[in-house]
Amino acid sequence: MLNRMFPHPILTIVLLIVWLFLNNTIAAGHVVLGLILAILIPWLTSAYWPEHNCVKKPFTLFKFLLIVVWDIIIANLKVAVLILGKSNNLKPGFITIELDVKTPLGISVLANVISLTPGTVSCDLSMDRQFLLIHALHIDDAQQIIDEIKQRYEKPIIEVFTAC
Repeated sequence: MLNRMFPHPILTIVLLIVWLFLNNTIAAGHVVLGLILAILIPWLTSAYWPEHNCVKKPFTLFKFLLIVVWDIIIANLKVAVLILGKSNNLKPGFITIELDVKTPLGISVLANVISLTPGTVSCDLSMDRQFLLIHALHIDDAQQIIDEIKQRYEKPIIEVFTAC
């Protein structure tokens, strides 16, 4: 019964939070409207979600989100230093990462986190979903970047998001 009413409970919570942040208020009317939208949108679109995902380790998800926010802040500073410095010091390039994460949601979260972090952009996913092409603004050691992405982002994503 609850699964039919709330097919994607995490999405419902996220939509409500985003609604309240966008409106910058927790007035009763906005909470009620936000709840209605947060319940209806996942319910009406559930037919288009071929898989149901569960958050296996919520504490790991919380730590992962803190790491992502911290990395975004640090990357902003690093990119500012790179851009304000000499442009001939930049070493842009492409990196291909072999993916261990297999779920579509996990791959999507990983690609988005990489793109949210300044200085890197997810460019392409191979047809077999085994490799992700990333462009980096500055590459000193490609293997170090790959290892960092796998350890800081991909590993927690695999731990947190599982198919139900």
